[in-house]
Amino acid sequence: MTEQAFSNPVLRRAAAMGVSLRRGNVDDARDIAALMDDERVHAQLMQLPYADAAWWREHLKASRGADDLNLNLVVEAEGKVVASCGMHATARVRRRHAMVLGISVSAAWQGRGAGDLLMMAMCHHADQWLGVLRLELTVFIDNERAISLYRKHGFEVEGHHRAYAFRDGRFVDVLSMARLHPTLGATWVGGEGVDRGLDVDLPGATT
Repeated sequence: MTEQAFSNPVLRRAAAMGVSLRRGNVDDARDIAALMDDERVHAQLMQLPYADAAWWREHLKASRGADDLNLNLVVEAEGKVVASCGMHATARVRRRHAMVLGISVSAAWQGRGAGDLLMMAMCHHADQWLGVLRLELTVFIDNERAISLYRKHGFEVEGHHRAYAFRDGRFVDVLSMARLHPTLGATWVGGEGVDRGLDVDLPGATT
């Protein structure tokens, strides 16, 4: 299909980039494991070295139901998965309005729009098809490119967690970030008059 043939703006963007955006499936397990096994990728995630393709196969297989809220999307370029993103429901019923995001982009595709495309897709799906009020994620404090990407898509810093995770021999801080649906739940208890940003000193940031 041509770019003009897509009514979904996300798919139009993918067509313009010359990539395929689709739901991940079990056949992607080997590509995703290879992506995660790159230290330049897993060092910025809550993943470990030696990614297991069999584990990813089961993970992708488990979230294939037609009515499953969870969504795994991949960007495919030249027959290979170059980026992936998951959006998962929270376990507690009183937090069913919230979902958690995780994203990974291969080193070769970082800065080339794959992450931007996935964030656009997830936000569009959450807003237009699931009615999700709140999207959440965590990001290492030194991952400036990712923080900038999330802010572009409406995420705001809500917390700074010290020594949150162990990475390559050191404890590292993370930021918790969230995005609220642009129209649903315009007011909530505690939301009126709240300063929605945290003053966080980022490495290399200027004021």
